[in-house]
Amino acid sequence: MNKIVLLGKLIKDPELKTIDNGEKVFTRFIIAVDRNFKSADGTRKADLIPVTIWGRKAEVVCKYMTRGSYISLSGRLKTGSYEDKQGNKKYIAEVVAEDFKFVGNRREVRENNEVSGEE
Repeated sequence: MNKIVLLGKLIKDPELKTIDNGEKVFTRFIIAVDRNFKSADGTRKADLIPVTIWGRKAEVVCKYMTRGSYISLSGRLKTGSYEDKQGNKKYIAEVVAEDFKFVGNRREVRENNEVSGEE
Protein backbone atom coordinates (compact mmCIF):
# COMPACT_ATOMS: atom_id res chain seq x y z
CA MET A 1 0.00 0.00 0.00
CA ASN A 2 1.32 3.47 -0.93
CA LYS A 3 -0.08 5.93 1.65
CA ILE A 4 1.49 9.07 3.11
CA VAL A 5 0.11 11.41 5.77
CA LEU A 6 1.84 14.77 6.36
CA LEU A 7 1.40 17.89 8.44
CA GLY A 8 3.38 20.93 7.36
CA LYS A 9 3.30 24.53 6.23
CA LEU A 10 3.43 25.98 2.75
CA ILE A 11 6.71 27.72 1.96
CA LYS A 12 5.12 29.92 -0.75
CA ASP A 13 1.69 30.75 -2.14
CA PRO A 14 0.23 27.94 -4.30
CA GLU A 15 -0.55 28.78 -7.93
CA LEU A 16 -3.25 27.16 -10.04
CA LYS A 17 -1.98 25.71 -13.34
CA THR A 18 -3.75 24.10 -16.28
CA ILE A 19 -2.98 21.43 -18.88
CA ASP A 20 -4.87 19.94 -21.83
CA ASN A 21 -6.04 23.35 -23.07
CA GLY A 22 -7.37 24.31 -19.66
CA GLU A 23 -9.40 21.14 -19.14
CA LYS A 24 -7.38 19.91 -16.15
CA VAL A 25 -6.23 22.06 -13.24
CA PHE A 26 -3.60 21.35 -10.63
CA THR A 27 -1.30 23.03 -8.18
CA ARG A 28 2.20 22.16 -7.06
CA PHE A 29 3.71 23.48 -3.87
CA ILE A 30 6.27 22.56 -1.24
CA ILE A 31 5.51 22.03 2.43
CA ALA A 32 7.99 22.15 5.27
CA VAL A 33 7.41 19.18 7.58
CA ASP A 34 9.13 19.32 10.97
CA ARG A 35 11.12 16.26 11.89
CA ASN A 36 10.04 14.42 15.04
CA PHE A 37 13.32 15.09 16.85
CA LYS A 38 15.72 17.94 17.54
CA SER A 39 19.28 18.07 16.25
CA ALA A 40 22.33 18.15 18.54
CA ASP A 41 22.23 21.96 18.72
CA GLY A 42 18.61 21.86 19.95
CA THR A 43 16.97 23.08 16.76
CA ARG A 44 14.25 21.26 14.90
CA LYS A 45 14.95 20.61 11.22
CA ALA A 46 12.31 20.31 8.50
CA ASP A 47 12.02 18.28 5.32
CA LEU A 48 10.83 20.13 2.21
CA ILE A 49 8.34 17.92 0.41
CA PRO A 50 6.82 18.66 -3.01
CA VAL A 51 3.07 18.11 -3.27
CA THR A 52 0.68 18.04 -6.24
CA ILE A 53 -3.11 18.33 -5.97
CA TRP A 54 -5.50 17.97 -8.92
CA GLY A 55 -8.97 19.22 -9.83
CA ARG A 56 -11.40 21.05 -7.58
CA LYS A 57 -9.23 20.36 -4.55
CA ALA A 58 -6.39 22.29 -6.21
CA GLU A 59 -8.72 25.23 -6.76
CA VAL A 60 -9.71 25.22 -3.08
CA VAL A 61 -6.10 25.12 -1.90
CA CYS A 62 -5.15 28.03 -4.17
CA LYS A 63 -8.15 30.07 -3.06
CA TYR A 64 -7.77 29.65 0.70
CA MET A 65 -4.13 28.85 1.47
CA THR A 66 -1.10 31.12 1.45
CA ARG A 67 2.56 30.98 2.40
CA GLY A 68 2.87 29.88 6.04
CA SER A 69 -0.53 28.14 6.15
CA TYR A 70 -0.56 24.75 7.84
CA ILE A 71 -2.06 21.84 5.94
CA SER A 72 -2.65 18.22 6.81
CA LEU A 73 -2.81 15.93 3.81
CA SER A 74 -2.83 12.32 2.76
CA GLY A 75 -1.96 10.79 -0.56
CA ARG A 76 0.55 8.63 -2.32
CA LEU A 77 4.25 8.89 -3.12
CA LYS A 78 5.02 9.19 -6.82
CA THR A 79 8.58 8.66 -8.06
CA GLY A 80 10.19 9.01 -11.44
CA SER A 81 13.31 9.95 -13.34
CA TYR A 82 14.39 12.02 -16.31
CA GLU A 83 17.56 13.12 -18.10
CA ASP A 84 18.68 16.72 -17.77
CA LYS A 85 20.17 18.77 -20.62
CA GLN A 86 23.63 17.39 -19.89
CA GLY A 87 22.41 13.79 -20.10
CA ASN A 88 22.55 13.14 -16.35
CA LYS A 89 19.81 11.00 -14.89
CA LYS A 90 17.78 12.81 -12.20
CA TYR A 91 15.37 11.18 -9.77
CA ILE A 92 12.27 12.88 -8.43
CA ALA A 93 9.71 12.14 -5.75
CA GLU A 94 6.52 13.98 -4.87
CA VAL A 95 3.35 13.42 -2.93
CA VAL A 96 0.13 13.36 -4.92
CA ALA A 97 -2.42 14.50 -2.35
CA GLU A 98 -5.86 12.94 -2.38
CA ASP A 99 -7.32 14.55 0.75
CA PHE A 100 -6.37 17.56 2.83
CA LYS A 101 -7.52 19.64 5.77
CA PHE A 102 -6.78 23.20 6.70
CA VAL A 103 -5.02 23.36 10.05
CA GLY A 104 -4.77 26.30 12.45
CA ASN A 105 -1.75 28.47 13.03
CA ARG A 106 1.60 27.27 14.40
CA ARG A 107 0.60 27.81 18.05
CA GLU A 108 -2.55 25.69 17.62
CA VAL A 109 -0.56 22.93 15.91
CA ARG A 110 2.01 22.84 18.74
CA GLU A 111 -0.71 22.87 21.43
CA ASN A 112 -2.51 19.98 19.73
CA ASN A 113 0.75 17.99 19.49
CA GLU A 114 1.52 18.59 23.17
CA VAL A 115 -1.96 17.43 24.20
CA SER A 116 -1.67 14.28 22.07
CA GLY A 117 1.79 13.48 23.45
CA GLU A 118 3.66 14.14 20.21
CA GLU A 119 6.67 16.50 19.99
